[in-house]
Amino acid sequence: MTALAPDSPLAVKVVPSPNQGPRKDGRRPSMIVLHYTGMEDGVSAMRRLCDPLAEVSAHYLVWEDGRIFQLVPEAARAWHAGRGCWRGETDVNSASIGIEIVNRGHDFDYPDFPEAQIEAVVALCRDVAARNGIPPTEILAHSDAAPDRKRDPGEKFPWRCLAAAGLGLDVAPAPIAGGRAFARGEEGQPVRALQAMFGMLGYALDLTGVFDERTEQVVIAFQRRFRPALVDGVADVSTITTLRDAIRARG
Repeated sequence: MTALAPDSPLAVKVVPSPNQGPRKDGRRPSMIVLHYTGMEDGVSAMRRLCDPLAEVSAHYLVWEDGRIFQLVPEAARAWHAGRGCWRGETDVNSASIGIEIVNRGHDFDYPDFPEAQIEAVVALCRDVAARNGIPPTEILAHSDAAPDRKRDPGEKFPWRCLAAAGLGLDVAPAPIAGGRAFARGEEGQPVRALQAMFGMLGYALDLTGVFDERTEQVVIAFQRRFRPALVDGVADVSTITTLRDAIRARG
């Protein structure tokens, strides 16, 4: 990839990562997955994304000041998503473009995302989606595809900024109020129906009828993305109403 022009005109620099391969079965990217780097600084993150021993990479890296570096060609399969599933797709790496956003993450005080950085992420998502024919609804969080392992980009990521640009699902979170709620350990048909609703949106969740650890992890991932004011893993009225609205918005 050395000396090659970036795929996106928004990328100011190409820093080739050896951690890549062909997309399986000739797949084209059909989704964009957003991450945060989760390391103490961007330089450390870039080194790791280009370290062959780390076996991790992404197509793009977006710095706090809005600069965009490309690390892997869009035609190649970057190693950013790991084990996960979204809308039945289990090889998320082969089906996606991965964008890493420089942010220290939950393990390092989790700072806010700077405005310049978010503007760059929005512009990059718009460009990548347009050139690859990726539907606006298929821009997701790493935690959406891997709720049992990942928290990024987390509840501080301003998804409404993407929605304002016509990207992602634009769902206003329902107000947090009282009412019947479902939590870890409960069982029955209402829990099974809840699991089915999460599956309709795209989350990988077996219809067991048991509010188990996996169900709680999916609820947390959904709340981080769509109802960030309270991330507690409890499927309260606000969470369920917001989930219903997200399913309707997706169409």
